[in-house]
Amino acid sequence: MAINVIKEFCAENLTNISAAIKAGAKRIELCDNLAVGGTTPSYGVIKKAVEIGHNDGVKVMTMIRPRGGNFEYSNVEAEMMANDIQMCLQLGSDGVVFGCLKNGWIDEELTSDLIVKSEGMEITFHRAFDELSEEDQFRAIDWLAEKKVSRILTHGGPPEQTIEENFPHLKRLIEYAANRLIILPGAGINYQNLEGVLDALQVKEAHGTKIVKL
Repeated sequence: MAINVIKEFCAENLTNISAAIKAGAKRIELCDNLAVGGTTPSYGVIKKAVEIGHNDGVKVMTMIRPRGGNFEYSNVEAEMMANDIQMCLQLGSDGVVFGCLKNGWIDEELTSDLIVKSEGMEITFHRAFDELSEEDQFRAIDWLAEKKVSRILTHGGPPEQTIEENFPHLKRLIEYAANRLIILPGAGINYQNLEGVLDALQVKEAHGTKIVKL
């Protein structure tokens, strides 16, 4: 496996962060409540995770999601997300992870606002992307790349399909993105099939809760 591969470990709070870094994780996506797909962790958790990560030269990307469920957010929730991004900036998180939709498309107003509030932190648009139609996903790549979003986390198809079944669409997305932003494959990638995924998609980053052997 190529030495410069970034294995992004999806962590629930501090559990397993140190072990994952020892096992080769090069970036942490920090969440709470993985049972609902991940929500924003607490101040104390972010502070400690950043400390642990930075001691080992590992970046921390913090989930900004006020609740489980859909990705359409109220004004109150939008305000909470903005405040949580401010907290991440203060605590030295390297980046934030969010995805906001409205009427089957990106919530352009809210997403633009959160990008501005992120003040140069890396931004991953998460698997809300997978809720878009395949056709709209290409438009979304254009829109997000223009906004200088760092990467898009995607399974490349319906959650019930394996990552391998989604290779054809993932390849199309990667080719279309053309290095304007990173297409980060995730969900269903583990330390056992990782090499096959990297090889098939010719990517240098992959994401998962089991991306390294703990």
